[in-house]
Amino acid sequence: MSPTMSFQVALNFEDGITRFIECRPDETVAEASYKARINIPLDCRDGACGTCKSRCESGSYDGGDYIEEALSDDEAAQGYCLPCQMTPQSDLVLRIASSSAAAKTGPAAHTATLADVKRHSPTTIEFTLDVDDREALGFLPGQYVNIAVPGTDQSRSYSFSSGPDQRQVSFLVRIVEGGAMSGYLTERAQVGDRLEFTGPMGSFYLRELTRPALLLAGGTGLAPLLSMLERLTQQPPTHPVHLLYGVSSDRDLVHLDTLEDYAEVIPGFTFDHCVADPTSSARNKGFVTGLMDPGTLHDGDADIYLCGPPAMVEAVRGHMTSLGIAPANFLYEKFTPAAARERVVAA
Repeated sequence: MSPTMSFQVALNFEDGITRFIECRPDETVAEASYKARINIPLDCRDGACGTCKSRCESGSYDGGDYIEEALSDDEAAQGYCLPCQMTPQSDLVLRIASSSAAAKTGPAAHTATLADVKRHSPTTIEFTLDVDDREALGFLPGQYVNIAVPGTDQSRSYSFSSGPDQRQVSFLVRIVEGGAMSGYLTERAQVGDRLEFTGPMGSFYLRELTRPALLLAGGTGLAPLLSMLERLTQQPPTHPVHLLYGVSSDRDLVHLDTLEDYAEVIPGFTFDHCVADPTSSARNKGFVTGLMDPGTLHDGDADIYLCGPPAMVEAVRGHMTSLGIAPANFLYEKFTPAAARERVVAA
């Protein structure tokens, strides 16, 4: 392996801010971070204190030399690592045990041009951006950005519906009467408009799949799951992945054809959908919990990713409790119609 090549390392901080750095295989992650002026927690620099202890959620690396007091064998087996000692052998995703502010960094700012606005249904619209510095914009599938609404002093948070490797970036928006972004997209938006956003952010993102996964989407909560599926076309899973998509009415259903396409190209991927409206023409009427049973949940040996409104998160949690099933991991993101988000990752 040539020392001149480099790997991409995503540093995800406790406050959800993610920064990406380049790290050569002959330098430690800590060295690369400091070169990028990101001061991750560090004290001894020689694997003796454990101050920089982080968790690697994706990728392979050489853990380097350290003492047991800094990192135990059990911790290392669980994916914990010491950035002051580790050198990458692939792209990495690290959870850093500090805030971005403590590391003297923050969300990156980007500018973009509106490339397309597409009305998918009476309630859902999607917009696509050409980002000026696309090469500098890294994000993990499932993350979001804060977008300034043109012509207002407001901003809204939207998850990427596109994959990290796609040239253009896109976002799904539920049309809300009186909503700032809804008003802009339905009344004033013109291809060529300039927009600004900051990010990426969020702890809701696709981890390395080491067991079956169940993806749950409520309405436009489908967006980050589409980003995850796009990533899986590049990194095919070795475990089954099933998606359940729930909406309130038939008019809210979007991207079913996209899900069909993913089912054709992603090994082991299947999906189903349901509509809460009892007059719906959908095969499944009701909520996603009606499609969740011990088999769907692999009797708990599954990672669950859920993006939807707060009521959906609580309903899914209560349903699993009623079944007596605790999943291996339950990662979720709650959102409100105004796209204010509660970032939560729960194991």
